[in-house]
Amino acid sequence: MKRTLRSNFPRGSYLWSVRNAHWQALGIPEADCEKPKIAIVNSSSELAACFSHLDGVAKLLKDVIRAAGAVPFEIRTAAPSDFITGAGARGAYMLGARDLVTNDIEVAVEGAQLDGMICLTSCDKTVPGQLMAAARLNIPTIMVPCGYQSSGEYKGKHVDIEDVFVGAMHAVTGNMPIEELIGMSRQAIRSPGVCSGLGTANSMHIVCEALGMALPGSAPVAANSDKMMADVRAAGERIVQMVWEDLKPRDILTPGAFANAVRSILAIGGSLNSVKHLQAIATEGECGVDVYNLFETFGPQIPVLAGIRPIGAHTIEQFEVAGGCRALMKQLESLLDKGPLTVTGVTVAENLKFAAVVDKEVIRPINRPVASQPAIVLLRGNLAPESGLTKTGIVERKQRSFTGPAICFWSTDAAMAALKDGLIQPGHVLVMRGAGVCGGPAMGGGASRVVFAVDGAGLGDQIAILTDGHLSGLVCKGLVVAELSPEAAAGGPLALVLDGDIITIDLDKRRVDADLTDEQWFERRATWRAPAPAQDVGWLQQYRRTVGPLSEGAVLVRSDAVRPPN
Repeated sequence: MKRTLRSNFPRGSYLWSVRNAHWQALGIPEADCEKPKIAIVNSSSELAACFSHLDGVAKLLKDVIRAAGAVPFEIRTAAPSDFITGAGARGAYMLGARDLVTNDIEVAVEGAQLDGMICLTSCDKTVPGQLMAAARLNIPTIMVPCGYQSSGEYKGKHVDIEDVFVGAMHAVTGNMPIEELIGMSRQAIRSPGVCSGLGTANSMHIVCEALGMALPGSAPVAANSDKMMADVRAAGERIVQMVWEDLKPRDILTPGAFANAVRSILAIGGSLNSVKHLQAIATEGECGVDVYNLFETFGPQIPVLAGIRPIGAHTIEQFEVAGGCRALMKQLESLLDKGPLTVTGVTVAENLKFAAVVDKEVIRPINRPVASQPAIVLLRGNLAPESGLTKTGIVERKQRSFTGPAICFWSTDAAMAALKDGLIQPGHVLVMRGAGVCGGPAMGGGASRVVFAVDGAGLGDQIAILTDGHLSGLVCKGLVVAELSPEAAAGGPLALVLDGDIITIDLDKRRVDADLTDEQWFERRATWRAPAPAQDVGWLQQYRRTVGPLSEGAVLVRSDAVRPPN
């Protein structure tokens, strides 16, 4: 017997009548008013290649959903792309838009009391934004990875958007001719879709599947490929069944599911940004999971099984052909929690029963990993009482610790100017602060640009970098500890560091510390004053005043318990 749908109201009632009037005008017959009503969440935009194909995907989905006996309604959200949206407000709109996506979805879907959602996942902030909305609204939802872009070739060599990003910073430091950079930029992207490396977008597409929120075998996938379109059709049919089954995100987003997602990200050395995004999803789902603790606990236990660009030599295309996330989880099977339910309606164990690893050189078994050392390390210490994150990659570091004097900056521009002037020297620990969720705000501030510029200046292996900002998911250059928390703008310890203070980063001990006495910390704390807030207007002002700490995923807080200094 089919269950009662929340979108249905008594025939002839006020809500039924006004909805029927609008839907009649849209060509929806009255009989369809009793069917499941499915939101197609589309972040289409003509600003970036990431989103340029989504209208075609939405059109196909509408046909599939109608054929499956439901009524589709396409809704739109903000569509942030780092390389486009990062131009304004020092990049603050990038992460700040993630929570706008969540709230866009709430307004449209919860306001209309629709019965289910199918989310077209694309560039990196839209994916967690959609998953956060799914966890918050808790109506049947399925995620559809909409694919990675084709890369190009320049002067006989592979070129992709990461090469352009790195090259731009090399050009800034005078180590690449501008014409070379222009030539690369013309060839780097050959199709719609997200960045082709294992950056935040592809990492989060894999997270969708590892969490059980996307169909098995759907991530990663080439944008607009036959495989992607087949997955789209299957997801369109499945979401209608999920509505009748009343299979909801909080049935799927259990502690075991988050543990599986963390293990999967560790096994591919995925984006550092996955950590805060997973925590944000867990916070919105009110499931009590400490994702930072999971990364800290599982980091030493989970070997790297796939080395995908930028941390390894294999491409995302090779990873897909080798079996993708499903094959990765098959290799991890002995370490996974196989009990969590997934969007298929069955458990992880059932989904993996017939999974195959096509290429065991690309996705290796546990007893023959690409690297035994973790590619993502969570550090603590007196500079990171809550956490700090570093992406070490898969190369075994001969030097597992770094000690040097601090050289401190409160802005990207100041750090870049010092680099050009030769003030940053081998042995320094470059401290870039004021780039956290409050101070940026929204982690704007260009920490990644500084990292790439340092690499371009030939100092990548000769200095270390500490920042409370975040890094591009593609970053894996030198020894960089990011997202130190609490952040400087909120009075975290990084705010109290002075030029010349001796700082030690120890990967084996997983610590980052300043050599200061309790008296020195006390004296500096007594005289410290919060800097004037950056970008304190409009949406970014609202974001800065309501965003919670990284330990909660930097979601917008629901009380006065957490507030940045005014």
